[in-house]
Amino acid sequence: MRTKGQLEAEISEAVIRFEKEYMGRGPDETKSYIIDDMVVVRLQRVLTPAEKQLAKSDDSRGRALIKQVRIELLEKGRPLLERIVQDITGRKVVSLHTDISTIVGERVVIFTLDGCPAFDEPAA
Repeated sequence: MRTKGQLEAEISEAVIRFEKEYMGRGPDETKSYIIDDMVVVRLQRVLTPAEKQLAKSDDSRGRALIKQVRIELLEKGRPLLERIVQDITGRKVVSLHTDISTIVGERVVIFTLDGCPAFDEPAA
């Protein structure tokens, strides 16, 4: 059995692979946190150069478009991403929530599971 830290690291690595393979570009940094029956994944610097330019536009349409496209892409890949998290945690994904900041280029994905994942407690 793996420790909580090992599970979190494995989730981060799997999400990076998903982002690179499915979205075409991965984040510069990813950190995952298991909190009871939730997994929170924080991806930093995820915007492409084109999205960064679009986000700089004076009107809010560019930023809204980036968010809309990213949400649609994630929804299409959602079954794969949920399966990845389920395989790592051993728990079924009940819901998935996400948002992206077009200002700092950070994305957060929250998975709610059907229970707390089992893991070894590190020795004191």
